[in-house]
Amino acid sequence: MSSPQTESRDQNAACPVIESLEQIGSQWRLAVLHELLAGEQRFNELKRSTGANARTLSRVLDDLGEMGFVERRIEEDAPIATYYSLTSKGESLEPVFDEIECWAGSWLDDAEFEAR
Repeated sequence: MSSPQTESRDQNAACPVIESLEQIGSQWRLAVLHELLAGEQRFNELKRSTGANARTLSRVLDDLGEMGFVERRIEEDAPIATYYSLTSKGESLEPVFDEIECWAGSWLDDAEFEAR
């Protein structure tokens, strides 16, 4: 049985991981960040590639923008176009995604991917 001191230490050690996952850990945030690793995209391109509905995608992009992961660029030529790209903070997640993909390749059953 662990002591209260050990539990406190374990919780403190996990805090950065938990805090990180709270920022990027939702299905839609992860999907958007992963798609933007390929480069700048328009709203409808992200909508199509992630499968998110417009309301969800808009909320997620706003959240990621407020947290400093994504930036928005508006081109005011006719027709007006809005583009999204990763900031340097967002781009710094690329090795994290690479590691997750490597882990998934080793530990997740191929049948799980085929079912999706």
